[in-house]
Amino acid sequence: MDDALVVSVLVLVAVAATAAVLQRDPARQAIVLSLLGLALAVLFTVLQAPDVGLAQLAVGSAVTPLMILLTVRKVRQRKGRPK
Repeated sequence: MDDALVVSVLVLVAVAATAAVLQRDPARQAIVLSLLGLALAVLFTVLQAPDVGLAQLAVGSAVTPLMILLTVRKVRQRKGRPK
């Protein structure tokens, strides 16, 4: 049972990583990256590393995608300005 859980979470991580790579829009990439961070946090928890899972949850699922989204927003705002 434990091996099946690890394999299923690994498949989830692989699918999320592939989806993140295949996205063209940076905003969508950030959202899928957040889901990838969540899947990795679950994987670390299943592999009995809850401290690493909590750090991944905070950084990989929240902070990094938020910084990417804010950067994309700022770049898009500057593109719209006349020179």
